Amino acid sequence: MDSEQPHQELVKCVVVGDTAVGKTRLICARACNKKFSLSQLLNTHVPTVFAIDQYRIYKEVLERSCVVVDGVNVSLRLWDTFGDHDKDRRFAYGRSDVVLLCFSLANRVSLRNCRVMWYPEIRKFCPNTPILLVGCKNDLRYICKDEQYLSYCQDRSPLVRPVRECDLVMPCEGRAIAREIGVEYYETSVLTYFGVNEVFDNVIRAALISRRQQRFWMTNLKRVQRPTLQVPFCPPKPKVQEPSPVGSSMREDLHCLLTCAALTDLVLVAGGTSPGTIVHTHRFLVAAASTAFHKLLMTDLSDCAATRRSSDSSMLSGTFGDTTLGNFNSDTECLLGSDHNQPRPVRLREAVKRRSSMQTIPLDQRPGIHRELHHPAFQAISIEQWDDRGSEQSGCERSPRQSGGAWVPIQTVVTLSKLVSGPVLRVVVHFLYTGTIFCRECHLPAVDLSELKQAAEFLELPELQLYASNLMKKEEFLNNDLSQQYLQMLCGRVKEVCLEGGQFSDVLFQLEDGTTAVHRPLLMARCDMMHAMFSGDFRESNAKVITFPGVKVRTFHILLQYLYTDSVPTLKVRECLPVVELANRLCLPRLISLVEIEIIDLFQRVIQAGGDVSEDCIYLLEPLQMHNAEQLVEWCLTCLATNYNHVCHKHTKQLRALHPENQAYLNRNRWPPVWYLKDYDYYERCLMERQREENPIKPLKRSRNTAGCLCFTSKSRRNAEKQNYRTMSWDTFSVLRASLNRARKWAAIGSGK
Repeated sequence: MDSEQPHQELVKCVVVGDTAVGKTRLICARACNKKFSLSQLLNTHVPTVFAIDQYRIYKEVLERSCVVVDGVNVSLRLWDTFGDHDKDRRFAYGRSDVVLLCFSLANRVSLRNCRVMWYPEIRKFCPNTPILLVGCKNDLRYICKDEQYLSYCQDRSPLVRPVRECDLVMPCEGRAIAREIGVEYYETSVLTYFGVNEVFDNVIRAALISRRQQRFWMTNLKRVQRPTLQVPFCPPKPKVQEPSPVGSSMREDLHCLLTCAALTDLVLVAGGTSPGTIVHTHRFLVAAASTAFHKLLMTDLSDCAATRRSSDSSMLSGTFGDTTLGNFNSDTECLLGSDHNQPRPVRLREAVKRRSSMQTIPLDQRPGIHRELHHPAFQAISIEQWDDRGSEQSGCERSPRQSGGAWVPIQTVVTLSKLVSGPVLRVVVHFLYTGTIFCRECHLPAVDLSELKQAAEFLELPELQLYASNLMKKEEFLNNDLSQQYLQMLCGRVKEVCLEGGQFSDVLFQLEDGTTAVHRPLLMARCDMMHAMFSGDFRESNAKVITFPGVKVRTFHILLQYLYTDSVPTLKVRECLPVVELANRLCLPRLISLVEIEIIDLFQRVIQAGGDVSEDCIYLLEPLQMHNAEQLVEWCLTCLATNYNHVCHKHTKQLRALHPENQAYLNRNRWPPVWYLKDYDYYERCLMERQREENPIKPLKRSRNTAGCLCFTSKSRRNAEKQNYRTMSWDTFSVLRASLNRARKWAAIGSGK
């Protein structure tokens, strides 16, 4: 061939095998240093032949053919052939140095043809040429379970059919055929590039060893070793799919809570035109969102007896089971009493001067508790028997999810000053619930942004001030992040004020080991099962104490934290089961996903610290399967499968107690797989045998019973050796003398004849 150097050995390798087993791609991977992607390998097969002329045309191919193996410069020339059985391949077999017999590890028929058809053909044209049996597509042993591979085949069905596990050829089966025909066995993969260079290096070794036997005088081939053993390919660990949470519906639930106006206990009356805009809201959420409202609603009104009758004593109840609305706060002193002399902020004084028309609206003398306020935003607060006197109730339409019960008769009524007009009040309330001021469903009115900003300042809503400022500066894109930040802040405040503080609660849950006060409207908005329980014809709809059997306080608090804040606290491993069970019973898939993420993160931290989580995975596996925690179940199964040997040795009884389907799954998906363990054991045995052959044990020159130098042996041992020597010598002499006597006797007999 061309470009052959004077001190370079030329090796011609012929590659044969059935069609579509991967011959050409194996040659291209070596000759062209080409790597294939999964999509390229799964395309429809087009029969091709790697032309030998590429060594003349492409310089890169020629350069890559020159390698050094065991100190010998070699130029490897690869000849591709047709896979059809009826083709004539005599032109390729001529002057070949080695033959590479290929089959597909995903096609058992191709392996059978290697023994039945290809090996006889090779020996017919090349009786003395060395042969190597190579299994291609080694990657299909583990890719056949990959989701990306299965989805790719499904998208291109029926042109591409996924490989089934029953079609795969195990290493022991391929090695058995190689042993039967007397050749070496290797495996390759052009996807992972496993074994590509190793196979062709051993091809060169096989050719050079055969050449050395024919040309024994060539000194440059003395250091060439016979084809080496191939280390078995261990499939990669199965990738654990990262858990993904179910999408949050916190904003939509709060918007539904606003629009349905179910179980409202706070009435906001805007100033301005009579009778003014009336908006029904919930005290717990308004107090959590606005510091000014929280101070106002926590004010003690028990001393307002002048406008209260004896029959109205029940109207003082502001929280469940309590007769007061809260302790008096010195920060709210400026809101109550006409004799207050403390200085107000300058900005409030200027605002009052600008709005000189701000006067107190005379209140109807109705039964209840009334108090006038001296605040730029609030005019009065009262607790009374509220009836909608034909005025506008809310700027939002009620949704179909509205409670079937009547309005709560006793309401906390807050009358706002003229600084907060009706349109502004509706926009402010919408922002308090949702964090935005735009909603097509609610038909919010257009308001003056400066007036909205001023109202937000009086109501101590810095987020709404910044929201309005961004609109005034034409920087609306900043409001998306601001809205998310506000919702996070609102959830934190609701947790602090309502969940941990227990303020403004209206129903009590009796649990297994205690009681917990909650807020009925929020539970109805966040959980469909709770909404059905509180709004239907059930006794819980009007009960003040609800029995919740089978649930402990800790589990219920985790549920409440999710409903109030859309998050879960830090959990322990054994705490997740009752939470998942309760979430499944209440149809809360997002809560299940959040618990799964929390537990998986805990497991990963334990594994990184060097701990073992297999016992916890076995404990959680089957209960989680019953309660639809699919992501955590998959993670536990993958963890047990990838540590199957360790689990079998340490937790044998627990593993045998699992359901047969789970045991079958673990056996089928264990890592490392059984075929790899068997193949690796065979590799170690062959490696030890080869080491014994190459380095045989030399026999000892003296007996092992001899200890030390003869000069230092004991006297008794020397005497014993002399006695043995004498005995052996006397016996030898006796035998010789008997033999001599017999010879003389036979001689005498012979002479007498």
